[in-house]
Amino acid sequence: MAAAPSAALPEPPVAPKRPKRIEQLGRVRVDDYAWMKDDDWQKVLRDPAVLRPDIRAHLEAENAYTKAVLAPTEALQEAMFREMRGRIKEDDSTLPAADGAFSYYVRYATGAQHPIYARKPRAQIRSDETGGEQVLLDADALSKGKAYFHVAAGEHSPDHALFAYAVDEQGSEFYRIHVKDLVTGELLPGAVENAMGDFAFSPDSRWLFWIFRDESGRPSKLFRRPARGGPGEDVEVYHEADPGMFMSVGVSADRSHVIVHIGNQETTETLLIPAADPTARPVVVEPRRVGVKYDVDHWGDRWVIRTNDDGAIDFKLMTSTAAVPAKASWQTYVPHRPGRYVTGFSPTARKLAWLERVDANTRIVIKDKASGAEQPIAFDEPAFALTLEPGYEFDTDQLRFSYQSPTTPRSWFDYDMRSGQRTLRKVQEVPSGHDPARYEARRLFAKAPDGAEVPITVLMKRGTPLDGSAPLLLYGYGSYGAAMDPGFSIRSLSLVDRGWIYATAHIRGGSEKGWGWFLDGRKFKKTNTFTDFIACAETLCAQGYGRKGGIVAYGGSAGGMLMGAVANMRPDLWAGIIAAVPFVDVLNTMSDTSLPLTPPEWPEWGDPIHDEKAYDYIASYSPYDNVTAKPYPAILATGGLSDPRVTYWEPAKWAAKLRAHTTSKNPVLLKINMEAGHGGAAGRFDFLKEIALDFAFAVWAVERTRAQA
Repeated sequence: MAAAPSAALPEPPVAPKRPKRIEQLGRVRVDDYAWMKDDDWQKVLRDPAVLRPDIRAHLEAENAYTKAVLAPTEALQEAMFREMRGRIKEDDSTLPAADGAFSYYVRYATGAQHPIYARKPRAQIRSDETGGEQVLLDADALSKGKAYFHVAAGEHSPDHALFAYAVDEQGSEFYRIHVKDLVTGELLPGAVENAMGDFAFSPDSRWLFWIFRDESGRPSKLFRRPARGGPGEDVEVYHEADPGMFMSVGVSADRSHVIVHIGNQETTETLLIPAADPTARPVVVEPRRVGVKYDVDHWGDRWVIRTNDDGAIDFKLMTSTAAVPAKASWQTYVPHRPGRYVTGFSPTARKLAWLERVDANTRIVIKDKASGAEQPIAFDEPAFALTLEPGYEFDTDQLRFSYQSPTTPRSWFDYDMRSGQRTLRKVQEVPSGHDPARYEARRLFAKAPDGAEVPITVLMKRGTPLDGSAPLLLYGYGSYGAAMDPGFSIRSLSLVDRGWIYATAHIRGGSEKGWGWFLDGRKFKKTNTFTDFIACAETLCAQGYGRKGGIVAYGGSAGGMLMGAVANMRPDLWAGIIAAVPFVDVLNTMSDTSLPLTPPEWPEWGDPIHDEKAYDYIASYSPYDNVTAKPYPAILATGGLSDPRVTYWEPAKWAAKLRAHTTSKNPVLLKINMEAGHGGAAGRFDFLKEIALDFAFAVWAVERTRAQA
């Protein structure tokens, strides 16, 4: 455990108040800490060295204060880091994925922070021969000497002659795309600059499609260039005029089309470019309609469309034999069934597999193209997660999927879709040892104030007393329809092995109980997310999994907004709150159209610039705007200086305001990574140090609370 918390804490930094009056839609608010936002923040994203000196000095003072307060936990941080690292197979590799004459995989060298992308001849993989490896990219070697380095994607061309990868060296998510000649081993001149992290080779390998990221950090244009070409040969393929839309590009499963996906949280549109004519103008599948989402893939002689159109809240699967599958040609293939959320699908030549989620668990269903017969794949643990892992090849009868649960490490299976035979190919290895029988996972339900049943997944050591004596960590997210599937984590065990109970609240705003579960936790129903989380905490306490004032709440990004909201609403429940890259300055951020995510996220939160109702509703819960004098628990907020999603000044402003208002003696801590962005440290081991800090703070906060009791 951590060293006993000292009663005497160092003096915290005091941020000066420089009131800024903001008038908007006839409403007035005053922001005392708006000065923390550098006027040249876009430049700071590209080059953190240009941060205004007074802001840098304040952030460095905050970091020094956090380090001083948590100095008694440094031995615990190191112990937890070593435990987590000890659960990682350092020389691990992915299963080879066959494509033509080669099999592709990603592996790590012992001690490496970043992966190696490689391939071998397919025949060698089949015969288990050693040697013959061709390294496509050694990301660890390239990272040497760089404070931050992250490869977002690496892909070979369909003819196996080229390899492209997207790299970010600031954490700002402005990527550079390099193309490597796999015959000569040389990088081609003229890398793509200012790109998003995804790209696609055309199926004929002649062209590279990539997405331009503008000065506001938005994916505004799709370009095409010769696969071996340079900047002077870029051709604009599509320009997205709506700043509220995201964009991605890929290739259909059967490699018949380049597919461009455009959308936000509630509306989507798809563009098609035929592989037979990759320089053709993109064609719209079905024009965008607000509230209608759809995505498509080509299934040999027809299209498959997943959509929520016509009231299919939890989505359905449609098919079309039209060359361009507009809605008028759609035919029902898998009908909508309320409560069964179809999350995605994967076509192969003779089968269609899809993933569906019911009550926070997933299952896979496979449907035969010729007969229509269905084969379900499911498991019987109380809480588990299945994942489809499509390969490169379309003409195959093998389906790869993975299975995991809170107690069971991830296992990869190859499933023969003709015979139904399931072959275990790989089990996640835990070098330091893991016995699933030592642990127990449970599924509980909390009743929300409006009667909704909120799932909770609990992980604990078998035999843990349920008398409120065990420390409890409660994790939550609850936004964007993202589901917190109950998988295996090498990290949570460092708390559970110390007698903690680790619980995940599957609250509204996520999609654990379907897309309607998301719709009931967004926009003007956002506060359901917060009251669901509080209901989960109260239920856990009532059933002996924790006690009031002894829980540590944990969430990041939009989950950090949740942390800020529950800190304001029920500070009495928590011994501590960990808010990682927390989106807490909601009203100001959603009112600043220069920020990368503001217009795209108005469907999620509302538009407070033009909509009075949205302004007032956001103002009613925005964590930063609702900080008042009350006894806040100990709080740890973290951020990244180069973060384009939740900018560094959000946690910095929030921490300053909390510290100025709290009536308790509990510290408010801020830790800003001065060399990283939204995801924190990019290296697989450096990232674990950040998690170890979070968990050590949790232990420290609980011990501090108990010492003061």
